[in-house]
Amino acid sequence: MKLLLIHTGGTIGMVETPEGLAPRKGLVEDAIAARLPTGTDLRAEVFDPLLDSADVGPIHWNRMLDTIRSHPDAAVIITHGTDTMAFSGAALSQALAGENRRVILCGSMLPLGHGGDAETNLDLAISAIASQEPGVFLAFAGKLLAADGLVKHHSHDADAFRSQPQATPGAPKRRMFEERKLAILTLSPGIPAEALRAMLDTLDGAVLRIFGAGTAMNDAEILQVLSDAVKSGKALRAVSQCEAGGLSPGAYAAGAGFWGTGVENGGTQTPEAALIHLWLN
Repeated sequence: MKLLLIHTGGTIGMVETPEGLAPRKGLVEDAIAARLPTGTDLRAEVFDPLLDSADVGPIHWNRMLDTIRSHPDAAVIITHGTDTMAFSGAALSQALAGENRRVILCGSMLPLGHGGDAETNLDLAISAIASQEPGVFLAFAGKLLAADGLVKHHSHDADAFRSQPQATPGAPKRRMFEERKLAILTLSPGIPAEALRAMLDTLDGAVLRIFGAGTAMNDAEILQVLSDAVKSGKALRAVSQCEAGGLSPGAYAAGAGFWGTGVENGGTQTPEAALIHLWLN
């Protein structure tokens, strides 16, 4: 068996230092190698420097994608920090849609050697590469979760992730991440229209987190800002501020004005998945 390990960084490969936890090269690579069956051909792509996942973004997703595609016959494990795991899971799931690859993401809430979850998560990731089912998955807390709709719902517990069901993605228009100015914006009660306009003026597009099943404030100035942004060619996509359930435009009259602006319906997409959708479509 051929196995490609992409080690980006994160808590799983950190050690105690006088300044606090910091990454150490070789820790994850050695832990993986010690767990593999005899005869496994292990190839490792290790980021230098190793990254806290707070610093992971489009250029790193492109590097992961390039590396995966340069090893077409290898199973893939990616070790990654938990804070932006949901973004990377959505990025890889959508960019690799239809390419018949199986990728297992893995991270932990405590580092290797700390009596926590790192070792069991690695064991699960290694066992998961034996399956031929295509897709991107997260091995975490004894579960194999679809990575296209990940939600980090707890900042400390070992069982930190959930996965919200997503619509089956079609092939994206782009397979790599180009430079674009995109953001996730929350429409909160009292948000000033001028602040929203200022943000949208600097962006190529945005994901808008709106209320419940698809309502938003019936504020004429805010609706005009959104309408103007759509007419100017900016891609705006709405998702629910609720973790689960998604949007149902038309269910409430309170959302009529919002949907009349031309904002796209993100349906059941998580904010992270909707952001990646804007990047690739």
